[in-house]
Amino acid sequence: MAAIILLLCSLASLVSISSAETCSNYSFPSNQVFGSCLDLPVLQASLHWNYSRLTTKVQIAYRATQIPKGWIAWALNPMGRSMIGSQALVAFRHFNGSMIAYSTSITSYNPSMLPSELGIPVSDISAEYVDRQMIIFGVLGPLGNQTSFIHVWQSGSTVVENIPQVHPLSGQNVESLGLINFLSS
Repeated sequence: MAAIILLLCSLASLVSISSAETCSNYSFPSNQVFGSCLDLPVLQASLHWNYSRLTTKVQIAYRATQIPKGWIAWALNPMGRSMIGSQALVAFRHFNGSMIAYSTSITSYNPSMLPSELGIPVSDISAEYVDRQMIIFGVLGPLGNQTSFIHVWQSGSTVVENIPQVHPLSGQNVESLGLINFLSS
């Protein structure tokens, strides 16, 4: 019995190491380099970032496995602990193959998902689709003295007339919430 427990602990360590290596060893096709990253626990996603203490801006790359017809989103919620109030970056693939990326505020459980201004300044939003992964890039800030935020991430399988449609309302899609501290690495 002790041998089985030791084996399970060893396997758990390998999974943890393997998971940590996923984001830290990733090479972006655009040759961007990020000093910090976090493999997110659900939705086959990771967050990469560079935080500047001088400007209090954070450059991010959020990447997630996704089908070509789906969408992804990553957001900060500076005020709450849920999806509502989140300041989101959204990306999906246009029918012509190009990527569309923009910001949107999540103001309800049935958001419009249309482009809108955020309460947090955002710039340099772009997206790529490479090797079955969608990647959103952007710069958020200045963030002032706040470096820890609730963040949420999401994915859905359908985009209709350039509007991401509702994501599943169970399973991993309702577990995609956490705390991020941009000073951690």
